[in-house]
Amino acid sequence: MSEITAIKTQIKDPTRCNIEVDGRFYCGMKLETVVRGGLKAGMQISAEELSRLQLDSERQTALDKALTHISASMKTEREVRRFLEKKGYLADVISYVVEKMKEYDYLNDGEYAARYAESAKKKKGSRLIAAELKRRGVSDEAIANALSSISDQGESARAVLEKYLRGKDVSDRNTLRKAYSHLLSKGFDHETARAALGGLFDED
Repeated sequence: MSEITAIKTQIKDPTRCNIEVDGRFYCGMKLETVVRGGLKAGMQISAEELSRLQLDSERQTALDKALTHISASMKTEREVRRFLEKKGYLADVISYVVEKMKEYDYLNDGEYAARYAESAKKKKGSRLIAAELKRRGVSDEAIANALSSISDQGESARAVLEKYLRGKDVSDRNTLRKAYSHLLSKGFDHETARAALGGLFDED
């Protein structure tokens, strides 16, 4: 058994405490965990119990950071995992946080994909949208479901084309070839790109 010799509130973060064991710094811990665990100076405690409480504290801290991270905009599970990895959290802590966020419905890749597709379809083709969702770790099934709501992208392709050609010489064939390539780079398929050009200019 060891003795907790001091519990000091951190200066920069009053919600956390520094725990000293046998006269030496042992770890930082959330004040909430300290109170819930009934920790106090002079208390005898085992290394196993301290480790359990520290893990509990780390889980709560990681969860708080993850929730703050998604407060500005939705994130996918992969994005949250990578965020916590960069913060230095261990795999079991990250898995705990992810499962908790799913339980609270703060993480939902299917909903994320649907919202992303709906927002991006005005400026991007379905191929690019799918590729971007794939990079964010969204499953193929969720991507397919999200893209099922995107049917005819002709209007979106024409809007992208008109913006690209603004101020350019539209009688120049090289400009039109670049415009066609631009539509493809935005994820529109060949048929949609050709139709967009054909709608603005003579087919020849």
